[in-house]
Amino acid sequence: MSLSPSAGTLRLSAYDYPLPESLIARYPLPERDQSRMLTLGRASGEMAHRRFEELPQLLAPGDLVVLNNTRVLPSRLIGHREGFSGRVEVLMLHPAGGNEDPLVWEAMARPARKLAPGTRIVLNASAATLTVVSRAEEGRVRVRVDLGEEFSSETESGVYALMARVGQIPIPPYLRREAEAADAQTYQTIFAKAPGAQAAPTAGLHFTEKTLAALRTRGVEITEITLAVSSGTFRHVTSDDITQHRMDPEHYDVSPQAAQAIEATRARGGRVVAIGTTVTKTLETVASRHGGRIVAEAGWSELFIHPGFTFQTVDAMLTNFHLPQTTLLMLVSAFAGRDRILAAYHEAIAQSYRFYSYGDCMLLI
Repeated sequence: MSLSPSAGTLRLSAYDYPLPESLIARYPLPERDQSRMLTLGRASGEMAHRRFEELPQLLAPGDLVVLNNTRVLPSRLIGHREGFSGRVEVLMLHPAGGNEDPLVWEAMARPARKLAPGTRIVLNASAATLTVVSRAEEGRVRVRVDLGEEFSSETESGVYALMARVGQIPIPPYLRREAEAADAQTYQTIFAKAPGAQAAPTAGLHFTEKTLAALRTRGVEITEITLAVSSGTFRHVTSDDITQHRMDPEHYDVSPQAAQAIEATRARGGRVVAIGTTVTKTLETVASRHGGRIVAEAGWSELFIHPGFTFQTVDAMLTNFHLPQTTLLMLVSAFAGRDRILAAYHEAIAQSYRFYSYGDCMLLI
């Protein structure tokens, strides 16, 4: 299904909406599956108010739910420049030195303007240090990790061990609080397995073992793919012509089992239900590269889905409520129509839904 972009839907200003500060969910609910769920008909625009625990009842035997099993790394490292006391935050993204130097990593840093090449960053609660190798735009840096004598492995695994010991879960900046101990569990899905993400696939946060069991009892199949959600998910769109925006690359992996399950579902006429924008982006990336087919492969996606995009695989989508003027809001607008999406957002605000990562969700069907 594709929806032709109407006049103005390719302008950044078309994706703004007012949100009361009080509706930003700064903490999750005690029970994941008790989130509210607004259902929106893609074709009709019809809305209904439900609870997430009702999801299995809204799907049919033979449908396929696709989850993102990525795991959020405790990748925020806190320290200070050697010889100074001011706080420095470094968000470790991914290895960038290849086999030649596995201790060189791509990262985001704050304040990056003070981190010239050669600057050493002393980490809190660890003898390890980071040395800035290079600096790019928008806060990006490359750093080399000196693990010292604290870790036995002078390899990529040693960096993961460092993060596990002293790193923080990188909760979204709009929560306006420091990460707390509970976030290490609540900002992970219950099916998180593959480490590498800097942000959670938040539509998956609503799932419980009870939900998964109810889906299987209903005759709904479940499969998993991986997309390592990058910090770019929060990067602002700065061009008023949204088609000029470029996405940060994110690594994905579609297993042979997942590809087979998706193709079998399509062959029998079942619906492919993407749990989140990350699953949608992954499946549509693979489909766009293989003539509409889903095949097993790993790679990097820079796909920007906005109104006018033709969807080839995903039939329904569960998604949280997204920030104004973001690529995520543009993606769901491409899927269900900008006017319908914004009407649903205004209805959610009127009904005091909880917004963003720890908030409530929508089922676009």
